[in-house]
Amino acid sequence: MMMPTPHIFHAQVYYEDTDHSGVVYHANYLKFFERAREDIIGIDTLSDMWHNKGIGFAVYKTELKFHDGAVFGDLLEIRTRWEKQGEYRLVFFHEAWRPGKKRPAVTCSLDLVCLGPEKKLLPIPNINLSF
Repeated sequence: MMMPTPHIFHAQVYYEDTDHSGVVYHANYLKFFERAREDIIGIDTLSDMWHNKGIGFAVYKTELKFHDGAVFGDLLEIRTRWEKQGEYRLVFFHEAWRPGKKRPAVTCSLDLVCLGPEKKLLPIPNINLSF
């Protein structure tokens, strides 16, 4: 079941995030979305999973759609919803919103899987996703 209310994370666009045309370089949206997911899952949870249990998340699939380029100085609002799809997949739906706009600059769906030692696929662990 997808979360009804999105998690909100703010990402400041720095000069280093932009390309030669002055808009955010496309791959940098993945960094913004990664930070939002870390905020949702929790850094302590991720650290414990990796250092104490030897497991972590990996991106299985992602799709991005670009509607409007963010620029240097924008404070993006990253809106994220998620749902568990089956035993092995956690799907995140991200939107990057520019200030004052009526539609998102970028939308993204991203599937995470959990991997254990030797990159063995594991069921998604029972974790509390922050909100």
